[in-house]
Amino acid sequence: MTASAQPAAATGEPGGLSRYFVRDFTASIVVFLVAMPLCMGIAIASGVPPEKGLVTGIIGGLVVGLLAGSPLQVSGPAAGLAVIVFEFVRDNGLSALGPVLVLAGALQIIAGIARLGGVFRAISPAVVHGMLAGIGALIVIGQYHILFDAKPQSNGIDNMAMMPARLLGLTPFDIGKTELALMLGLLTIGTMLVWEKVKPARLGLLPGALLGVLAATAVAWGFGLDVARIAVPDSIAAAFALPEAGIFATLTQGSMIVSAIAIAFIASAETLLSAAAVDRMHDGVRTDYNKELRAQGVGNLLCGLFNALPMTGVIVRSSANVQAGAMTRMSAVLHGAWILGFVALLPFVLQQVPMAALGGVLVVTGWKLVSLRHVQHLFKAYGYMPALIWTATFVLVVTADLLTGVLVGLALSTLELLPYVRNLRFRVGESSVGDTVRLELEGAATFIGLARLTKVLEQLSPTRPVHVDLDRVHAMDHTTSEMLTEWLARRRLRGHAVKVTGPAPILKTLAQPA
Repeated sequence: MTASAQPAAATGEPGGLSRYFVRDFTASIVVFLVAMPLCMGIAIASGVPPEKGLVTGIIGGLVVGLLAGSPLQVSGPAAGLAVIVFEFVRDNGLSALGPVLVLAGALQIIAGIARLGGVFRAISPAVVHGMLAGIGALIVIGQYHILFDAKPQSNGIDNMAMMPARLLGLTPFDIGKTELALMLGLLTIGTMLVWEKVKPARLGLLPGALLGVLAATAVAWGFGLDVARIAVPDSIAAAFALPEAGIFATLTQGSMIVSAIAIAFIASAETLLSAAAVDRMHDGVRTDYNKELRAQGVGNLLCGLFNALPMTGVIVRSSANVQAGAMTRMSAVLHGAWILGFVALLPFVLQQVPMAALGGVLVVTGWKLVSLRHVQHLFKAYGYMPALIWTATFVLVVTADLLTGVLVGLALSTLELLPYVRNLRFRVGESSVGDTVRLELEGAATFIGLARLTKVLEQLSPTRPVHVDLDRVHAMDHTTSEMLTEWLARRRLRGHAVKVTGPAPILKTLAQPA
């Protein structure tokens, strides 16, 4: 059975725990193998010790896995926050991260209680994908230096400026630590890329990142290479360190509050967008976005108490979870237990992993985030404005900082409302015509009314035919169009009857026949 064909009962019915335990058990091992190198690699990219990423992975599994509003989503440290954490730790020190995460987690809990989950879904896809592409680019140019056993510079511009010097400093006729580290990093990257091309179907779930790290570690250990290796404490208990006394007094500083708001906002947006993507992968229980926000808030609050990395719902681990056949939230919980057990019993294994190998994993991970196909799609389907939003967000994330890029992207998104500013009214009417549910949309379908529209769409019965009438819609922005297109595709994929009528220009953006 494919992931998309999982029964609806699989992710939420009482009794599902015992009924689907075997599938959850095997899926949890796959997710664990995917998560281990990423937890450590993202910690290193964030400028913190690797065990801090492992602590976040453990909390994301054991705690958030039980509380999550998206049963098949897996939470842990995410590349999307690596840049903002790196800059924060660089400027304020690691000890200041804990209090900020406690406040960020509390903000997420409050947002969930206030039922603000739907608000994050109205963020322009151009902003989100531009942000992720910018983060990916920063990860690539930062981890490039790790491949040479060197430390990244303080910002993206400096990292780019130093890239030629790393290459020019190589001495192919006098192999030293730098050259050996680069070879191990390239071995990791090459293994990952080759595996993606040639992996047999029976081993398709075996992660390339794990194979790449294993290959580099085996070579470094077998030949006794003198390269930097990751530093993991002999006891994971040492990583669960409580904040220093009086450290919470730093939250009276305005810059700390701004950082907490930024982390809470970006973590929530990435989590809920990941949850929406996971929903498209299976037919089980849909995400409760407000419950997911509250769960993430609890997780980040605990990460703050233990001075670990912030967490989000992570699409790489979540998609691996679904594809591996997970049926309930127990898979995510078990993957956290495997991480805890591994680092508690076998820390000496992790201490053999070369830093350059994790740098190679993150170079590939970051490169995958830099997807130009999305901006090309935005331009072809919706014109220059969404493409401009994507580009501005991307460029500012790379050249300035993450928060500036996102805020400018959001500000540019509001410009899409200018042509309709005199008539932004939007209404969604629902009625029954025989056995068919008729949805009549009227007015300007923009991100302002997206939460209301999404709520109506998700409450529709899957057993009744649906007619979406857009005849009285005079404008539709790309955010609403993207959401509606995905909803239509998902409904049709499941074989549920749906008909769409309306003006030809709007139907064209939805890729629907008139």
